[in-house]
Amino acid sequence: MPLRKTKKADLMAKYRRVFEISLIAALVLMIVAFKFFPDFGGKEVKIEGPQELFTVEDIQQTKQENRPPPPPKPPIPIEAPSDEVLEDIEIGETEIDINATVEAPPPPKEDKKIVEEEPQYFVAVEEMPEPIGGIQAIQQKIVYPEIAKRAGVEGKVYVLAFVDENGDVRDAKIIKGIGAGCDEAALEAVKKTKFKPGKQRGKPVRVQVSIPVVFKLQ
Repeated sequence: MPLRKTKKADLMAKYRRVFEISLIAALVLMIVAFKFFPDFGGKEVKIEGPQELFTVEDIQQTKQENRPPPPPKPPIPIEAPSDEVLEDIEIGETEIDINATVEAPPPPKEDKKIVEEEPQYFVAVEEMPEPIGGIQAIQQKIVYPEIAKRAGVEGKVYVLAFVDENGDVRDAKIIKGIGAGCDEAALEAVKKTKFKPGKQRGKPVRVQVSIPVVFKLQ
């Protein structure tokens, strides 16, 4: 069974009462002390030590001077027309005659643009163009690029040549290339080559022809 304190041994039961009595006694003592002993001997406290005097100087307040605004720009003189000039001016009549017939303005001129038709080239004819001297003539004009030599590039470049009625190459483009400068070298060789013109029904015509150019290191 739990132990229980008796009322005499339990100090917390009397704590509130003792606290109130002590607080009242302290207040009574303070009131009596301030009422009957207001003066504590009348002793003056003296502070010894040198006293320094500070002089305050008057500081003059500076005033900000208001600068005058800049002078305005001089007006540009404009010459007024003289009486002689005014007399020479003729003012036309501004009245509109409603019954007068007004001629229609002429139609605008049409700018006739000359459109140059692109020449038509046959793809297949009875006699296809051939390089004079054969393919070997084109191969002799080939300048093997130095980059392709160092890289060991070999292969075949297909060039589409546009040959006119006189056997001259008017234009050329790459159909299939191998790069490394070989495509440009093949184009230059084909453009410098003279062809036998293609013929249709015995008449020279413009023809586009595919030419293989071989690049092979010896």
